[in-house]
Amino acid sequence: MLRTDHISFQLEEKLIVNEITINFEKGSHTTITGPSGSGKSTFLKLLASLLSPTKGAIIFNNQNITELAPENYRMQVSYCFQQPSLFGETVRDNFMFPYEVRKKDFQENHVLELLEEVKLPESYLDKKITELSGGEKQRIALIRNVIFLPEVLLLDEVTAGLDEESKQIVNQWLLKLNQEKNVTLIRVTHDTEEIAQSTIIKKIVAGRLEEDK
Repeated sequence: MLRTDHISFQLEEKLIVNEITINFEKGSHTTITGPSGSGKSTFLKLLASLLSPTKGAIIFNNQNITELAPENYRMQVSYCFQQPSLFGETVRDNFMFPYEVRKKDFQENHVLELLEEVKLPESYLDKKITELSGGEKQRIALIRNVIFLPEVLLLDEVTAGLDEESKQIVNQWLLKLNQEKNVTLIRVTHDTEEIAQSTIIKKIVAGRLEEDK
């Protein structure tokens, strides 16, 4: 469903991602590990079309993503930042955005169901984003990404810095999306518990994908 064909990314003289070829099947759960600075997050940004490879191709559903409208691709392959970026004044403002982009009516009941799934009460819909904790902000940002279910969720250390309770809530919910909704998860993490939850583990070292052992 999503694959890379010998992609590289070079910034000035530095080769950050070096000739990576990898295939992600629909509904799979892959964790990408490796030392800090090895190119993992850059690779994820390439998959998200936030960066363009300097060599090679990224293929989504048998089509080179350069042939797709970026906004349409990002609706299907959704990138989640380590530091959540919320906008507007309230949680509702963030949840209305995916509907506005698609020119659809806001479905409040659907959003309230998602809040319940991540253990946040209905009252949070009109809560000011300045009053949210870090764990709550991340849960709101993740909900915003899946109000309209993407085919792929790209997760860049989304639980880093969260308290243990928030981390458990987020991870259980992500597993549910993968196992029950067949959303493909591709995550970068150093967390040993999260690595253990994955069905596929890949390692990037110095920009290169290590061979499976």
